[in-house]
Amino acid sequence: MTGVPYGSDLENKSNRDESNRDVASVWNPISAADGDRHGGDLVVDALKAAGVREIFTLSGGHLFPIYDGCVKAGIPIIDFRHEQTATFAAEGVAKLTRGPGVAVITAGPGVTNAVSGITNAAFNGSPLVVLAGRAPAGRWGTGALQEIDHLPIVDSITKAASTVRAVRDIGRSVTEAIACALRPHRGPVFVDFPLDIIYGPGTAEPCIAPGPTRVEPDPEDVARSAALLAHAERPALVAGSDIWWEGAWHVLRAAVEHLRIPTFANGLGRGCLPADHDLAFSRCRRLLNEADVVAVVGTPLDFRLSYGTFGAAQVIHVVDSVDVRASHVTTAASPSGDLSATLSGWADYRGHVTDHQPWIDRLKDTEAALRAKERTMLESNNEPIHPARVYGELQHLLDRDAVVIGDGGDFVSYAGKLLDSYEPGCWMDPGPYGCLGVGLGYAAAARLVHPARQIVLLLGDGALGFSAMDFDTLVRHRLPVVAIVGNNGIWGLEKHPMRRMYGYDVAADLQPECRYDDIVRTLGGAGETVAKPGDIGPALERAFQAEVPYLVNVITDPAVEYPRSSNLM
Repeated sequence: MTGVPYGSDLENKSNRDESNRDVASVWNPISAADGDRHGGDLVVDALKAAGVREIFTLSGGHLFPIYDGCVKAGIPIIDFRHEQTATFAAEGVAKLTRGPGVAVITAGPGVTNAVSGITNAAFNGSPLVVLAGRAPAGRWGTGALQEIDHLPIVDSITKAASTVRAVRDIGRSVTEAIACALRPHRGPVFVDFPLDIIYGPGTAEPCIAPGPTRVEPDPEDVARSAALLAHAERPALVAGSDIWWEGAWHVLRAAVEHLRIPTFANGLGRGCLPADHDLAFSRCRRLLNEADVVAVVGTPLDFRLSYGTFGAAQVIHVVDSVDVRASHVTTAASPSGDLSATLSGWADYRGHVTDHQPWIDRLKDTEAALRAKERTMLESNNEPIHPARVYGELQHLLDRDAVVIGDGGDFVSYAGKLLDSYEPGCWMDPGPYGCLGVGLGYAAAARLVHPARQIVLLLGDGALGFSAMDFDTLVRHRLPVVAIVGNNGIWGLEKHPMRRMYGYDVAADLQPECRYDDIVRTLGGAGETVAKPGDIGPALERAFQAEVPYLVNVITDPAVEYPRSSNLM
C-alpha cells in the first residue's frame, strides 16, 4: 500500500483551489472522542463486507473520505495516471476473481474519463462497481465546480446508476450496487456521492446483501438441447466467458466428455477446457460451418461467431439470463439460467449418443495440419521480424498458469490464434467492445491478484499509446510485468484495409521504430529494443527474470497483415 495520493495533474491550480474551498465548506473535522464516522467510512465498511481487497483511483478531493476510510481499514489504494486505466484495472480484478472490482473516480472529468472502461465492462458482463464523487447537493444549481449530472451519461452503459442522497443510505447503496453487479447477467453499476454527503458525519444500519439468485433453466429446454447434441453427427460447442464467470468449467468438461462434443473457446472461456484436452480445438474454427448442431454457451451470437450462422447447423444458445438470449436468429433450443445446471443436465443425459468419433478425427486432422503449417511463421527468420516469431519464442517460456493479456490489433490477433490456454482465467483481452488501452490496467490487476504467476502483457504500438504513462503506476506500486510491444509503426487494422479500399491510406502511420523501452526505463522500469529474430528469446528471458516492469520492444514487419475472416457488417 502506498498511502493516500494527493493532488491531480488533471486539474489546474484554480480548479484545485475551488475544490478545496468546496471541501472546507462542508467538512467539519470529527475527533476520535466523539465516536462519529463520516461517509467514507460507511463506503469502506460495505466494501470490506463484500470482500473487496483494493480500490483503483486517480486522486480527487471529492474522494478524500473514501481514501481515509481505506487507510484506516488497511485497504490498498492503487492510483493511476488516468481514470480510464484505473477503471480497466478494476474491471481486470473483476475478470480475474469473478468478484466485484471497484473504481473510485472523482467528479466531472473523472467520470467522463472512465466512460470507455465502464462501457467495456458492460460489453464483457464484468461486475465493475464505479463509485464517484459529485458536486455538493446543497449547492446544486449554483454552478459549483464540476457540477454535472453523471447519471444520464452512464445510464445506457450500466445495469444501474444512482446518486446517494443521505449519509445513512451510503452503506445500503454500496451493498446493493455490488449485489446488482454480480447478479446474472453481470455488468457495471454506478453510484455517486455528493460532496456534502460523503464528507458528512453519520452512521448506517448494517446492510446484508442478498445472496446470488440462482435461476433454474427450463428442464425441457435442457433435455431438448442435450438430445440435439447427442443425436447429431457433427456437433460442436463454443465455450464463452460466462462459463468462467459462473465457475462452471468442471461441469463443462463433464458434459463434453460424456457427449463427446468437440469444443472451441471464446473470450474468458479460453482454458475452461485445457488446450491439450482430447476434445479441445482452436485452429479449425472454420469447420463450424460443417457442423450439424452448434451449441454456444455463455457468449453472445455476435460478429465473433458470424452472428450465430454456422452453415446449415441448428443452433443452441445457452445463456445465464433470458435478457441476453439472441433475438436475431432462430434457435433450436435456448436454455436460460444457471449454466452449471444446463451443463449438468447434458452430463447426466442417458439416452442414445451417436458415434461422433469420425467427426472428431476429421477435426483433429485439420487441427494438426494447421498447427504444422504455423511453424513457418513461428520459426521465421525474416527481417524485419514476422510478428508470429515473437510467439514462437514466447510459448516456450510460458508457465501453464501464466496470465496473458492482449491489448492491440494485428499483433495481438496473432497471439489469440497462436498461444494456447490451459487453465481458466489465464487469458484477458478487451472483449467484444474492442476497446484499446485495457492493457496496463489489466496487467496491474493481474499482478495484484496473482503475485506469484507470470504476467505477460502483449501490446500493439498503437494500443500502448493509450496508457503508456501508467508504467509509472506499475513502478510506483511495485507491480512487475513482462510487456512485449509488436512495433510495426502503423495502425495495422486500418492501414491495410484502407489501402485495399482506396489505393492509399491516411492517419494510419506511427513513428517507425520508436524506442518505447526508453519511456519505461525513464519511468523506473527496464527494457530493450529487439530488431533481429534470434535476439527475441534472450530478451524475453531477461524480462522474466527482472523484478521491475520490463518492456521488450520488438520491431516487426509493417507489411505483414493478420488474415481476418470476421464479418463486421
